[in-house]
Amino acid sequence: MNGVIKLRNPIDVNGKKVKELIYDTDAITSQHFAEADARKMKASGAKSGNLAGAVELDYSFHLYLGFAAIVAVNQEIDFNDLERLQGGDLMQVMKVGRNFTLKSDEESPDDDSSEPSETSPDATTPQSPTSSEDL
Repeated sequence: MNGVIKLRNPIDVNGKKVKELIYDTDAITSQHFAEADARKMKASGAKSGNLAGAVELDYSFHLYLGFAAIVAVNQEIDFNDLERLQGGDLMQVMKVGRNFTLKSDEESPDDDSSEPSETSPDATTPQSPTSSEDL
């Protein structure tokens, strides 16, 4: 998933005013993912892992995953630059990260639901007979 975030509150990056941020969640690497998690932990002061209980509910992690999607395709921008975002711009970035966590499972190219899985019972298996005496 890629796109452009138009900032309400532009930020300065390397002496230039940035009003738009290009992102691409497909460009997030394992290193970006790990850095997002580490930075989220540092920013929140958490020392014992995901306090949200599930990645789907970890809004701070979603924010940093959104940052990762931006950093991945903008070599001149880093996480430190993005931590200066404020207001509604943070919510726009958080939504990018949230959508990355929620939609990643749906986009599996190897999933062909028209084919039965190996653990599914064969459709031609006869149903076992029942009688009213068994009930």
